[in-house]
Amino acid sequence: MDRKHSQVSLYRFFSGLAEFTFETRLGIADPALVDYIAALLARFIHCDAIYKVRNPAGRPLQEVGEMLVEAEARMGDARREVHRHIGDFTLFWTGLYPEALRRLQKQPRLDYFVDYCEQGKRAYHIASTIPTEQDARENGVLERLSHDFELCAYGLGELRREWHRRDADSGESPAPWIIN
Repeated sequence: MDRKHSQVSLYRFFSGLAEFTFETRLGIADPALVDYIAALLARFIHCDAIYKVRNPAGRPLQEVGEMLVEAEARMGDARREVHRHIGDFTLFWTGLYPEALRRLQKQPRLDYFVDYCEQGKRAYHIASTIPTEQDARENGVLERLSHDFELCAYGLGELRREWHRRDADSGESPAPWIIN
């Protein structure tokens, strides 16, 4: 199976999980938001997408603090994309892997001082206010993600639990979330 076909299959899988979790369990009937979250999960299954923001030397940035500095150095669409990525990055880790954040905050790193929820909300808001040539509807989704960041992070945690529950019901071991 080629990468494009597997991306479509992953998107469909995550779309079903996100729709069930957000609409059925949380009562959030927002198709554009659910689609955005499903696309985020399908995209972030690959490590290169999680760490896609790079500094001018080409080194992938792994901390939100570094990404914030890079976002402020960029203009227009490039600035918007880095802020959107910061929102996606913080939502992903806050919602799916909060236990990883606790470990990161015990280490002497720049992100030790970063509040992922606050920076995610801020980044989504900034991204939503930068005019873009792309579909303007995405700005509305980014603003909703900013406003409802904690609820969306909770929804991602519920989505993770649902995935694990389905794996347990099928007798399979949980599939890995991230592929190198």
